[in-house]
Amino acid sequence: MYRQRVTRSMRSKRLRVLALVPEDSTPPSRLAGRTAKEIAAWRMEFDLVRAMRARGHEVTCVEPKGEVDPIRDAVERGNPHVVFNMLEEFHGFVEFEPNVPALLELLQAPYTGCNPRGLAIARDKALTKTILAREGIAVPGFAVFPRGRRFRAPPLAYPLLVKSLTEEASAGLSAGSLVRDEARLGERVAFVHESVRSDAIAEEYVEGREISVAVLGNRRPRAFPPRELDLSGLPPRAPRFATARVKWDPAYQRRHAIRSRAARLPAAAARRLGRLGIRVYESLGLSGYARIDLRLRADGEAFVLEANPNPDLSRADDFARAALAGGVPYEDLVDRILRLGIAYHAAWYE
Repeated sequence: MYRQRVTRSMRSKRLRVLALVPEDSTPPSRLAGRTAKEIAAWRMEFDLVRAMRARGHEVTCVEPKGEVDPIRDAVERGNPHVVFNMLEEFHGFVEFEPNVPALLELLQAPYTGCNPRGLAIARDKALTKTILAREGIAVPGFAVFPRGRRFRAPPLAYPLLVKSLTEEASAGLSAGSLVRDEARLGERVAFVHESVRSDAIAEEYVEGREISVAVLGNRRPRAFPPRELDLSGLPPRAPRFATARVKWDPAYQRRHAIRSRAARLPAAAARRLGRLGIRVYESLGLSGYARIDLRLRADGEAFVLEANPNPDLSRADDFARAALAGGVPYEDLVDRILRLGIAYHAAWYE
């Protein structure tokens, strides 16, 4: 059992950090001689470990490979001040993501990122929307289609965007995900069930801009300047949303000048979106850090699509770039995430 208690002095000292990384993602010390494909597999892990070591922290990487014992043994043997949790699944199931911080809480080990309850809520897109709607936050109308149940068309306004209820990173999203009638809806729901192997959710498509708000903190979170995924270079008939191709195909991105950039918004609008991001973060009980994804209509109304706790922390990715725009350089951001992990009051802390 983990016995070390966190003291205030730990929040300013050099730390022993246990980094939990996905299988085959322990980063090398240098990039020299590595191919772009190799680097892409552990880019975030490399950037984070390098940033922590640049601040003088002692970092030990462990790949649990779907086993609980390596986590428990590393915590008890290494006595870390904090665990940097980089795991997004366990046993290959994204639904098990909340179980990792839950295990760390059972071991009484401070950890970075979101708490188990917040992760579980945010993982379920329908539950997220239900909670936010009850808080008076605008979300698209939606319906859920569980696997193994008979398809029934919902009373929603077409077009509808059909996607996985629980998967992230635009899994299964393509131009065909936007449907305009009941027949196409049934086909796409069946595709998600069979190909993505998850329940499906269909939500009313909101025409507008793809905006994200990065939020950092525990009890007093702050929002960084909003960012936008610029899709203006897509072909005229292509749907304007983040398909898997838009997100992950470099050649397609170059061909259509797809890029993430600081959102070009009036200062008052940017502040309003920042406040909305914080409101979503607090309504869902998130902690550590998260990215809130929105659609901003031409009339200025914003609809929350989903919340993504523990998003990508690569130096060049959106969260780090938003933090930099907010005056927090990368090494400072990583250090703040470590300190937030130490400061988080899990149930056992009191």
